[in-house]
Amino acid sequence: MGTISVHEFVSLDGVFENPSWTADYGFTEGMGRAIARMTESSSAILLGRTTYQMFAPAWSTRTAAEDPGAPFFNDTPKYVVSSTLTSAEEWQNSTVLGAYDPQAIRKLKDEVADGIYISGSGTLVRALLADGLVDELNLLVYPVVLGSGARLFPDGTRRTSLALTGQERFENGVMHLTYAPAATS
Repeated sequence: MGTISVHEFVSLDGVFENPSWTADYGFTEGMGRAIARMTESSSAILLGRTTYQMFAPAWSTRTAAEDPGAPFFNDTPKYVVSSTLTSAEEWQNSTVLGAYDPQAIRKLKDEVADGIYISGSGTLVRALLADGLVDELNLLVYPVVLGSGARLFPDGTRRTSLALTGQERFENGVMHLTYAPAATS
């Protein structure tokens, strides 16, 4: 059975949209290794529609020479959760699953032997967390308060208990915090 591992870039106040603000901090070798560990243990990518539509034009033409992550993003099977898309032909190896359905995600987890990688996709991630389908939440927390923007967990998000399973600090001040579902008693 596959596991779902989520990766998000977030500010201290939880903003995750359009992470262009992360450029001020650079991308360290340690951050590259952390993300590589997530992708290397994954044999599928799961994305929400908005993130898919942002990633497809950005990644579909990139080569390994331009970015070492390009082969993973281009060659790995991608599954898109969307109630509006009917096709995902603009990016190779992409399949539309349809509207969010926790049973469809459970079936995907049953079919994938390794990990399922998610980046961005806030609406999808919140639904997966609420349904207990996220196995690992990786937050790369940047030392900045943005003050505005879409937050990963906006007001009204359902309470979800998590357990810290790992932490790593990078030389640019970014913290990599890894969480798993908290054990229930």
